[in-house]
Amino acid sequence: MKERAPRAKFRTRRPRCLHLSLNELNMTEASTIKAGDEFAAMFQGSGLPALRPATEGRRGNTPGPYIKLVNARILDGTGAPPWGPADLIIEHGRITGLAKAGKAKPSDSRLTDDDFHVIDCAGKFLTPGFVDCHAHIGAPFHAKNGRQPSADYVYKLWLAHGVTTVRETGCFNGLSWTLEQKEASKSGKIDAPAIRAYAPFPATTDYVKSIHTPDQAMAWLQAVKQAGADGVKFFGAPPMIMKAALETCADLGLGSCCHHAQLAVGRMNALQTARWGLSSTEHSYGIPETLLEDRTLQAFPTDYDYGDEYLRFAAAGQTFLQAAKPGSAKWQSVLEGFLEAKHTFVPTLNVYDANRDLMRTRRADWHERFTDPTLWAYFQPQRGGHGAYWYRWSTTNEIEWRETFRLWMRFVNDYKNLGGRIGVGSDSGFMYQTYGFGYVRELELLQEAGFSPLEVMRAATAWGAELLGVAEDTGSLEIGKRADVLIHRENPLTDFKLLYGTGAMRLNDTTKTVDWDRSLEKVIKGGVVYDPAELLRDVEEMVTAAREAA
Repeated sequence: MKERAPRAKFRTRRPRCLHLSLNELNMTEASTIKAGDEFAAMFQGSGLPALRPATEGRRGNTPGPYIKLVNARILDGTGAPPWGPADLIIEHGRITGLAKAGKAKPSDSRLTDDDFHVIDCAGKFLTPGFVDCHAHIGAPFHAKNGRQPSADYVYKLWLAHGVTTVRETGCFNGLSWTLEQKEASKSGKIDAPAIRAYAPFPATTDYVKSIHTPDQAMAWLQAVKQAGADGVKFFGAPPMIMKAALETCADLGLGSCCHHAQLAVGRMNALQTARWGLSSTEHSYGIPETLLEDRTLQAFPTDYDYGDEYLRFAAAGQTFLQAAKPGSAKWQSVLEGFLEAKHTFVPTLNVYDANRDLMRTRRADWHERFTDPTLWAYFQPQRGGHGAYWYRWSTTNEIEWRETFRLWMRFVNDYKNLGGRIGVGSDSGFMYQTYGFGYVRELELLQEAGFSPLEVMRAATAWGAELLGVAEDTGSLEIGKRADVLIHRENPLTDFKLLYGTGAMRLNDTTKTVDWDRSLEKVIKGGVVYDPAELLRDVEEMVTAAREAA
């Protein structure tokens, strides 16, 4: 498909200053709030409401209970190279047949070709739907800069980029809110990926701290499990509470992930929590701390203040620079320690991409057409906005972050080569990363880190499903799994830029003009067929309407 080029100019709204109250919830207040809703209550108390939920689905097309995709090339997500031509059969939202063209048979021999809706995929490629292992359905932070879009805006951008499953890492709109949206997606009431809900653990130093003992932690975990949470997101906690909580997560069958916040990492780094049973480490925090050799803590600048977002992120670009070098004995022993713990990393490299080249990231092709104006305003330099620290960003900062990326990418790639698992996560909604687009950028960055395109595809599908505990249901094209299938006009392994909603810039030698080519033709989620171009038009209309109303 050919897309028009993005317009050259972008109107920037002047952001209002963001001052977020981070008062603790005391024991009395916490007792009146449902487990998993504590962070949402904190945001609400600071005047930052949850997003408006999606309430209806208008774009999914169900052509019938029986669908057959014929003559396709298959990239099944397991790491196998493309093969075909092949036919894939979908019955009642499940894959029931996959074989060489003409050989796939329906589960019921009484079914004939007339019973099937047939899609000819000759010359096209099928992959599993993508899994976003670190996603946020918006963020209440944004509300200080204007009216937020509804969750529908976020969901459509994800689906339009092939994301059919997300792990909501934090449920900042509230666990209750997220579970309602999860059920609405599952029942087909809204156009949205399948949602895995990870409740935020309320034992943080600077946000919500209503848990003070291991017993309270275990009781809270039992409550969120009973409520329907799929897992828990940690930011750190006192070690005895963290250890007890992770052991309880394992006992209850709850997944776990952690952003090892600098205020907590001095008491336990990522390797310690991995050994206690943590499922995945998010971002890079806590990793370089495991690699320190001549000290046990990062050497912070003398003027450091974690509450100053610039100082926080500037210093975060220096930790790997103080750590053991790639290939050293310390480097190898740490990698082997994580591997022994069967740990997973979800780097979210893309959300830090602006740190090494701010100008490039803020002028990305998609902002003009697809970035909501409130989100754009939030991205601008402002005091107090999480991740909006550009008021002092410098050439030195970018140089340090480029070296940090080199080391971080080497660590991630070495871990993969050693046999460790990497998940693809976007963490969009911060630092000039727009939903959906940030996910594709993460694929590009993993390839830059040293992953082959086929390894990137495996991380984005099968490995993500394994981490989220849904590998029996999705993540690969196999009989019995949910029909989460992407139809590509071209082999996506040739160029991940073809997955962007804006497409890849190409010269048309006939017209001597620029075309914007896209490969993603159809997105199938559980047998429901979506047109990415239609979803993107909806988003563009939302953005235009929001600008006009501003």
